[in-house]
Amino acid sequence: MSRSPNPLDGFTVDPAAIRYVGEGLQRPECILAERDGSLWSADARGGVVHIRPDGTQRLITQTASRRFTDAADEEARFVSGTLPNGLAFAGNGDILISNFGTDRLELMTRGGETRVLVDTIDGQPIGKVNFVLRDSRDRVWMTISTRTQNWMRAMSPTIRDGYIALYDGGRLWIVADGFAFTNEIRLDAREEWLYVAETCACRVTRLRVQPDGSLTDRETFGPSDHGAFIDGIAFDAHGNLWGTHVMVDRIFAITPDGDLRILLDDDRGSEAGKALMAAFARDEVTSELMLACGGTIAPWFASITFGGPDLGTAYVGSLRASRIPYFRSPVAGLPMAHW
Repeated sequence: MSRSPNPLDGFTVDPAAIRYVGEGLQRPECILAERDGSLWSADARGGVVHIRPDGTQRLITQTASRRFTDAADEEARFVSGTLPNGLAFAGNGDILISNFGTDRLELMTRGGETRVLVDTIDGQPIGKVNFVLRDSRDRVWMTISTRTQNWMRAMSPTIRDGYIALYDGGRLWIVADGFAFTNEIRLDAREEWLYVAETCACRVTRLRVQPDGSLTDRETFGPSDHGAFIDGIAFDAHGNLWGTHVMVDRIFAITPDGDLRILLDDDRGSEAGKALMAAFARDEVTSELMLACGGTIAPWFASITFGGPDLGTAYVGSLRASRIPYFRSPVAGLPMAHW
């Protein structure tokens, strides 16, 4: 359904207007915002960084919950293997962590005490856990990018082994399968559709949400091929779906009518970006080609988070920056379940 006018009409991000928050961060891939102005950022040091409204920050590292285990080796796993990726607030304010290092869904208190919610599905290891999202019914959706043991091999145009799982009532089950490196997911304002960033299909897919959590009517939303890897996505209040093109470092939006708009381009047609996507088309992506890419604002744009008291500030998560860029949006973000 067409909506006019769109607040994004004529809008692009002015690089000169970008400001930064945080310092010394490591892999701030996913960011959560709260009403009081706090930001919570995933951090490769094994936990999250809490950035307070006054700009001060604290690293909170994961420790094994003694209420659920007293094994020393479990404590060591949280220290050595953890790589928090996607984050969401649980209903009580704790932090749900999709852990890209330990391949499991975890729950961490704001003091760092962590327990495993689930690490297997149908008796098998979950796979490469990527993102987590809580809905208004307190159900937890999660994405598994690939079942391939070496996830880099799944950076391929031919592999479709990612899936979406639903955790509800202590049970985890697969609700949709066969995705090309499943990444971030978002629900629309009415929670009628679930939108999926398929990184290695270079597109956004959506599925209709049924009352029992099953997903139907799978279809492409917007262009069938962005010509770039899509990582994070987030809705604004108008119904535009914002997102990031990782490694070639662009911020885009897909309007409710399905039109793609590039809001910020920090790659500017670089030779490295062209070489990466050409190699991907040949199924010859290497880590060296990937690492050659990245802009100057925050290398490897990974996510968009709306925050601030009016949800009118857009924060950009990334994989290789040590701080978080932000800018004012002409439209507020869609409030998340915790807001």
